[in-house]
Amino acid sequence: MKSIHLVTAALIAVSTPAFSNEVVKDVKVFDHTKVITKYIPTTTYVCNDIKKPVYANVQKQGDAAGSALLGMILGGLIGADKGSQNRTSKEIVGYEIVEQCKDVVRNQEQNVEVYSHSTIRFFLNGERYVLDFVR
Repeated sequence: MKSIHLVTAALIAVSTPAFSNEVVKDVKVFDHTKVITKYIPTTTYVCNDIKKPVYANVQKQGDAAGSALLGMILGGLIGADKGSQNRTSKEIVGYEIVEQCKDVVRNQEQNVEVYSHSTIRFFLNGERYVLDFVR
């Protein structure tokens, strides 16, 4: 591949009328690279401890006085009687530590060297020339 570049450079230099009697020397071709950052998705299985609420039925003592007032307003002693009864409700009584696992996708950085451009360098009549090109 580099020999093709060398021949091309020599032909360019020799075919130019102003340089027809000149000699091209020390022809060299260099490929240049650059570093780019790629992001590669990586899946990881991650586990964490979480606090899960524990529910239970809890009995509460009725409020006879407050319910009696409500009962009088609503129509009598039936409401007061029901207000003095115990009530049951579902409430959080504590927490349980459980392990929760899931897949987590994270982007991992990776630096990659890729082709950027090439240069051909040569001397003509004692002067140095550098030409950039893309192969």
